[in-house]
Amino acid sequence: MPHGHLKSQTSGFSLRKLKVGVVGIGYLGKFHVEKYAAIPGVEITGLVDIVPDRAKELAEKVGAKVFHDYHQLLGKVDAVSVVVPTDQHYRVAKDFLLAGSDVLLEKPIASTLGEADDLIVAAKQCGRILQVGHLERFNPAILSVREKIRTPLFIESHRLTPFRDRGTDVDVVLDLMIHDLDIIGSFVRSAVEQIHAVGVPVLTDKVDIASVRMQFVSGCVANITASRISVEDQRRIRIFQPDTYLTVDYAAKKAAVYHRVLDHEGQKVRISMDQVKVEPGDALQTEINSFIHSVLKRKAPVVTGEDGKKALALAMEINEQIQANMEKIPSVASFYEKRKGLMDSSW
Repeated sequence: MPHGHLKSQTSGFSLRKLKVGVVGIGYLGKFHVEKYAAIPGVEITGLVDIVPDRAKELAEKVGAKVFHDYHQLLGKVDAVSVVVPTDQHYRVAKDFLLAGSDVLLEKPIASTLGEADDLIVAAKQCGRILQVGHLERFNPAILSVREKIRTPLFIESHRLTPFRDRGTDVDVVLDLMIHDLDIIGSFVRSAVEQIHAVGVPVLTDKVDIASVRMQFVSGCVANITASRISVEDQRRIRIFQPDTYLTVDYAAKKAAVYHRVLDHEGQKVRISMDQVKVEPGDALQTEINSFIHSVLKRKAPVVTGEDGKKALALAMEINEQIQANMEKIPSVASFYEKRKGLMDSSW
C-alpha cells in the first residue's frame, strides 16, 4: 500500500486520539517516536526506558510522560512499539497484549519458537494486533518490484555492514540476515527443503559473517550472505525468473528489471534494462503507518506473528547448522570457545 494512502487512512480520527507508547528509547526507538509524532490523530502517551534521562528530552518534545518500568504503561495505551533487546521481546510484548494493547514488535519476534508461538496465541486470544518489525517489507524499492516477481528461480542477496556495537546481543543471522529470510520467503512462498550454511565469529563471541544456500520445494534456490564486519554498506538482492531478472538496492532505494528482447525477425536476442520507478518514502514511517492502519481497521498486519515465526525458525535452523559445521573442525571450535570465555570474563 503506497505511503500516501496509508497516511490518509490514519488522518480521520472522529472520536479520540489513538494513544501509543514506545518501550526502549535507544537508537531505533527514537525513530519510532518521531514517526508516531508525524501521524495526525496519534497521541504519544508514554516513553519507557530503564535510563529515564535518555527519553526525557524526546518526551518533552512530543508531550509524553517518561517511565522507567514498562509495567507503568500497561493499560494506558491502545498500541505500543516494543524496541528492546531480543531476550526481552517475549516478556514485554506478552504483557502488553494481555493488557489490551496492539503491539509492533521489533524483529526477531522472540528468542525461541516456543515464545513466538505463545505470543501468536496470546494475540489471537486477546483479539490484538501483533505486527513484527521486518522493516525491509516496507522499503520503497521492494514495494516497487513486488508485483513484478512471479516465478523466482534463483535469488542472490548480500547484506553487508561495518561493525557497530548495536545488535551484537545476537548473531549476524538474527541481527541482519533475518531481514532477507523474511523478504525471500514472501517472494517465493514455498517451503524450504534444504539448507547449507557456514559462518564464523570474528569480532564478537557470536557469528559475525554467514553464508547460506537454501533450496525451496518450488525449485527456487537462494544464496544469502550477511556480514557485520565489512568495510562498507551493501544491501542488495537480485531475483532471477524466466525471461527476466530484477535488481534491488535497499540502501539507494533503486530497482531495475532486465528482460529479453528479440529483434524484428525474432532471431537475435539482447538484454534490455528498465529502471523501475520507485516512489519516495520512508520505510519506517510506512511500517508504522501500516501498523496504525491495522489497529484502526482491525485487520491483519502486513507482517504477522506467523511471518515472524517463520523467519525465526529459518534463522535458528541456519545457526544450528553453522554451529555443527564449526564443531567438525576441533581446532576451530576450541579456539572460539576459549575466546568466548575470555570475552565473557571481560564484561
